Amino acid sequence: MRIALIADTHGHLDPQVADAVRGADVLVHAGDVGDGIEAAMAPLAARLVIVPGNNDPADAPWPESEVLDLPGGALAVIHGHQWPAKTRHRKLRERFPDARAIVCGHSHRRLEDTDQTPWVLNPGAAGRSRAYGGPGLIELIAESDRWQVRAQSFEPQGQRRGKRG
Repeated sequence: MRIALIADTHGHLDPQVADAVRGADVLVHAGDVGDGIEAAMAPLAARLVIVPGNNDPADAPWPESEVLDLPGGALAVIHGHQWPAKTRHRKLRERFPDARAIVCGHSHRRLEDTDQTPWVLNPGAAGRSRAYGGPGLIELIAESDRWQVRAQSFEPQGQRRGKRG
């Protein structure tokens, strides 16, 4: 099963990221979604899972967290702004001890912390806002006996500028 993990679009889904996630079995957005992104994501994958971030409206229609049952284990999804950076991974692992992996966003920094279970995966920003290392995602391949992760990042696409006369 192919799961595409993204976060922190802030109203802009990079077209390179959109192309890379197209056809995923599940597309997970770990918060700070922004206007129009849910609609832009809908045709890209068979299933969407979205949680809100601290920059999404308080009345956003998505649950604060989600746990997905996947082949080989559970994937927990939460934005991660609920805890300070210094303790975030420990707090995530305490909140979701039975998960095989946890995906979060918030820092805009791509990270694969797979040294202990549950893993903590942050796909970094998939838009233009603070896309350190370029916009990107993490692809998770979940099989009953094995999980694999692969991070992808892309060159930032420049802002379009009007012609000067």
